[in-house]
Amino acid sequence: MAIIIACALVVLASLWIVKQRYQAARRLPLPPGPPRRWPLGNTMPKSYAPFQFARWTEQYGPVFSLKQGHRLFVIIGRHQAAVDIMENEGVNLADRPRSIAVQETLSGGLRVVVEGSGEKLRRMRRVLHAGLQPKVAVTYEPIQTKHAKNLVLDILNNPKNHQRHAFRYSASVVLSFTYGKTTPTFYTDPEVVDINRFSVRFGQSMKPGAYLVDTYPILRFVPGYLSQLKAWHQEEYALFKRQMDAVRLQMREGTAGPSFTRLVLEHPKQYQLEDKALEYIAGGMFGAGTDTTASSITFMIMAAAVHIDAQARAQQELDNVVGLPTFADQEMLPQVTAFMLESMRWRPVALAGFEHRATKDIIWNNYLIPAGATVIGSHWAIANDPEVFPEPHKFNPQRWIDDAGRLRTDLRFFAFGFGRRLCPGQHVANRSVFLTTALILWAFRLSENPTAKIDTLAFSDTAIIHATPFEICLEKRIDENLIRELCAPGE
Repeated sequence: MAIIIACALVVLASLWIVKQRYQAARRLPLPPGPPRRWPLGNTMPKSYAPFQFARWTEQYGPVFSLKQGHRLFVIIGRHQAAVDIMENEGVNLADRPRSIAVQETLSGGLRVVVEGSGEKLRRMRRVLHAGLQPKVAVTYEPIQTKHAKNLVLDILNNPKNHQRHAFRYSASVVLSFTYGKTTPTFYTDPEVVDINRFSVRFGQSMKPGAYLVDTYPILRFVPGYLSQLKAWHQEEYALFKRQMDAVRLQMREGTAGPSFTRLVLEHPKQYQLEDKALEYIAGGMFGAGTDTTASSITFMIMAAAVHIDAQARAQQELDNVVGLPTFADQEMLPQVTAFMLESMRWRPVALAGFEHRATKDIIWNNYLIPAGATVIGSHWAIANDPEVFPEPHKFNPQRWIDDAGRLRTDLRFFAFGFGRRLCPGQHVANRSVFLTTALILWAFRLSENPTAKIDTLAFSDTAIIHATPFEICLEKRIDENLIRELCAPGE
């Protein structure tokens, strides 16, 4: 009897301690932030929200809060705070806030990047892991090498359209390993044209505050309010279904080559997802992989053109270490890798990052981030943290190099997201950006046109940013005949 009473007392004491801690946490203040206007709270910036987030970070501190309707937004704008909250509390931030506009309407509840945590997400990510994990990413080397060489030739033949060439490279690579397409992807390819249009729509729809229905759900009952998003979903899904149907037909005919789509279609029971979900996962790989990688390559080209000295340092390393660079040379090319990493920090393609949802109270520096809050790691503000990246507006690849000339292991930028919501395609994307960086800097010396200076802050106001078209001047560093010989198809 005494043992039972003692156990009961221990349980009651534990419950009391938990209750006291919970009540104490709830008495903590929210992170500071701009003044709120009754009754709607804060107004979300109408354009280029990440720039305003960075200004508010400087004004209110590394973590600040906004209130819009019933929604509380907590913005993380500094590197250490991102480690403390987005990384160390990753298990409590693996969820996404409900997205009526983008997920439920535009995506039919099937887009991985905005899917909430739970069993469905685990199944989706298991599928993606099968095609994007590091040991599989290595097998895409021949595809990436072939199309990276094509990219060099495209730029050599027509430097004016370098941004379109970058997009074609990305689309070609992703179409190849996702659907097994072996034919060249041309700029007029309907699939490429469509996915470009759909990516723009998604990027616009994902901007913070783009659709008030996510703050005021009752708007979904207003006749016609979501009709445009519904129509876009039908167009998008029709493309994704056609792409997978083509692989199904090839499998029946015995002509299907190896691809991610073939892999998942051969093992339907293993992944336990309906056909429509699989079609959307494959289509999402095509869309997201093309969009982000093309943008990263374009900003790398921009960085080289406006930062001649940094470009020259990477090119000196290329000249000293290798001939035609390959994946196998990366460990010998820390300067080239540093150039790539700095370009991804200097102009992060996911400028604002994506929204997370806190599933339990998080306490940081005596501030409360309550369960249910929408938490955003603002990539632009974090990339410009002067304590971690001194002179952050300066393009300086040397910040990634240690005193021994090796890549630093203690410095990181969150280009692919945070915690348990890291982009599953990061291994493939990193390899693409490295190889294209190495090959382009090997072949060309890039610069600005003195009469058409590049505005390095001119880019789209979308979730994945794209540089406004800009001109580059091109000087061949290698004999043109040798470039054509080494980058020729089949070499």
